[in-house]
Amino acid sequence: MDDLVVVGAGPYGLSVAAHAAARGLDLRVFGRSMESWHAMPSGMFLKSEPWASHLSDPEGAYGLDAYAATRGVRTEHGVPLPVDFFAAYGDWFARQTVPALDGRLIGSVAPAPGGFELRTEDGETLRARTVALAVGVLPFLEIPGPLRGLPRRYVTHSGHHGELDGFAGRDVTVVGAGQAALETAALLTERGAGTVRIVARAGRLRWNTLPPALDRGLWPSLRTPHTGLGCGWRNKLYADAPGIFRRLPAATRERIFDSALGPAGAWWLRERFTAVGDVRLGARITTARVTGDERLRLDVAGPDGTTVLETDHVIAATGFTPSLDRAGVLSPVLRGALRRVGAGGAPEVGGLFESSWPGLFLAGLLTAPSYGPSMRFVLGAEYTAGRLVKGVRQRLRAGAAVGLPRTGRKAPVTA
Repeated sequence: MDDLVVVGAGPYGLSVAAHAAARGLDLRVFGRSMESWHAMPSGMFLKSEPWASHLSDPEGAYGLDAYAATRGVRTEHGVPLPVDFFAAYGDWFARQTVPALDGRLIGSVAPAPGGFELRTEDGETLRARTVALAVGVLPFLEIPGPLRGLPRRYVTHSGHHGELDGFAGRDVTVVGAGQAALETAALLTERGAGTVRIVARAGRLRWNTLPPALDRGLWPSLRTPHTGLGCGWRNKLYADAPGIFRRLPAATRERIFDSALGPAGAWWLRERFTAVGDVRLGARITTARVTGDERLRLDVAGPDGTTVLETDHVIAATGFTPSLDRAGVLSPVLRGALRRVGAGGAPEVGGLFESSWPGLFLAGLLTAPSYGPSMRFVLGAEYTAGRLVKGVRQRLRAGAAVGLPRTGRKAPVTA
């Protein structure tokens, strides 16, 4: 029986694995390295600064800048890096820090005596004393209600897409006002889509400004300090003190999670976006149906009433909802037993990233309602990885408690 199985091989899974391997744990890691990052359209760029985009290893030896040096590339503040460069960095990080990465996906995680039983996509069964679930964001895609259930030939999420060349000459409607929506619309336009429009509930588009220089003097740095999530003291709390965030009242955490770091486009995208000519703000799709000529007919409610438009395809760039109900890799028994926080049904996470089921640890987006906005970004992997592995080691030492659900009294949390 393995000490730890890590489910997922994106930035969080690889970072956890790097720390676990360095601590000598009997470890297995499953997943396709940086899969969702490799699948993004070419021509996309990281929104985060390079210095806020490191994966985490205990010695800090394998940061993005170290990989860039092997490629003869200099990472610079205020200079965005291509997403495919970042994906290649993750692959390099895995080769340096993870002893063996099994490219198969895990199909299910279920409780078992002394820990957990996991089944791979091709049917192999294995046992582990602890599990770290780091499945990224794709299981948690959010598509607006009127568009749900329509065939993928008509409606997709931005997270579904690799290259966008297949939309050349077609009419495409992009829903959303954040970076994913605005960059997708710009790329569609640049790659020859016939008509591209934005439909967004926001009353106006928000754009991040060019980041100020890192070295800008004492007073400006004190007034609005740099953080991996942008400038300002509030962002500094989110970026540097997720543990403090976790101790806020639940209602406060939920409000901040719903509103902090709202939709905005990167400063370097703004000029390119001007080529997108049809932008409908303060608008939402109320109904959607397939027409006889195999197009989508959308009713769009806006400031001037409801209008009707027809389009060939809708791409919903509408984010992700970290709900346990969407974590299908967990068995119904596990999902049903885990304690939840907030209206969205996210799992409660303890001080060392352990869920309310002893031995089941969580990383990434699922922990954002507990630990704050940084867990929606690569930045959060640094805070998560070492602490999670510390929690695993504590749980392994506890031994007999692994795999037993906490019931009745409020569950103890590791600290």
